[in-house]
Amino acid sequence: MSADVRSARDAPPRWPGVAITLTLVTVLLLLLGLLMSFSASIVDAAQAGDAFGTFRRQAMWAALAVPTFFLAARIPLARLRTASWPFLGGVTVLLALVLVPGVGLTRFGATRWLGVGGLSFQPSELAKLALLLWLADVLQRKRPTDGTLHTTPHLLVPAVPVLLVLALLVMLQPDLGTTILLALIVGAILFVEGLRLRLLAGAVALGAAAVTALVLAAPYRVARIRGWLFAEQYPQAEGFQLMQSWVALGSGGWFGLGLGSSRAKWNFVPNPETDFVFAIVGEELGFVGAVGLLLLFLVLLFLGLHAAVNARPGLERTVAFTVTVWVVGQAFVNVGTVIGLLPITGVTLPLVSAGGTSLLVTMAALGLLVNVARRPAGDAGTVPAEGARR
Repeated sequence: MSADVRSARDAPPRWPGVAITLTLVTVLLLLLGLLMSFSASIVDAAQAGDAFGTFRRQAMWAALAVPTFFLAARIPLARLRTASWPFLGGVTVLLALVLVPGVGLTRFGATRWLGVGGLSFQPSELAKLALLLWLADVLQRKRPTDGTLHTTPHLLVPAVPVLLVLALLVMLQPDLGTTILLALIVGAILFVEGLRLRLLAGAVALGAAAVTALVLAAPYRVARIRGWLFAEQYPQAEGFQLMQSWVALGSGGWFGLGLGSSRAKWNFVPNPETDFVFAIVGEELGFVGAVGLLLLFLVLLFLGLHAAVNARPGLERTVAFTVTVWVVGQAFVNVGTVIGLLPITGVTLPLVSAGGTSLLVTMAALGLLVNVARRPAGDAGTVPAEGARR
């Protein structure tokens, strides 16, 4: 082996412009999230006895999330492939533990958390990352050596059974929003791995029918749909949350009432620091601030797709594309519910809404996206494996 090949192999991958910009966008969203989690939560937190309580917890999780992001951006993906199997198994056990009476923590009528000491975490958030890494690894192992695409059974056999198991455990909490996101992650993987569009469209239609059935089976979900479609007719009942969200967004005008000046967070908009934080952003930072936040996610979408297109085909392209679809898709689902384009699902705004587990997992996922962006397929500093060179 020549000295040039050894030096190229041993040198750490550089940080190209796409990776640097992705990192900057992530940091900006993280800082905005810390700012808004403090502003949006201060009223509820003060009424609970500690005005800085929510912000302190979010800042602590951010202190864990930042090194996790940079670790994910640097660690070889081959190591994560090996860890994906015990990771998924451990998350599945945790999802089952949530459902054990006396073990899972119940809040707002849902049992979705586990507690460790004074902290609590949400295993369903971990399931998103675990499912992505595991399925990407399985399909990489099963990838045809002749360069052809996966067959349909190769794609569906590992994906569908595991998705159904995780979806069942999450729905028993119950958490329809996260179940939909798990399906989105699997759909993105199957799309980039070559599942025929007509089969993917059929799966989407089948999923929509299943979601409709789940909505009709639960009266509180039917009420949410009624409040979404006819909010003006139920301003003090099912439509209250959406109506108050519209009031908050409309009150912000072009430039907002000023940071910390929201009136909606004074017990008008429920969950102002989580599900409806975008309404507080619009009220305090105005139309300009809200559009600026959306532009950050659009930049993330563009850079993520750029990284995926330029990544090595296979595992790296799958990870980059799926992380992009997951994070940006979740963001626009959240914004869609806040402005009334979609029914309320309980999906949070990535990096901006308060929520420790969500913050940690999203930062890890974006770190993986940066990891792929640092190693584009045409990078001169990337040395192919022995088999590929032959």
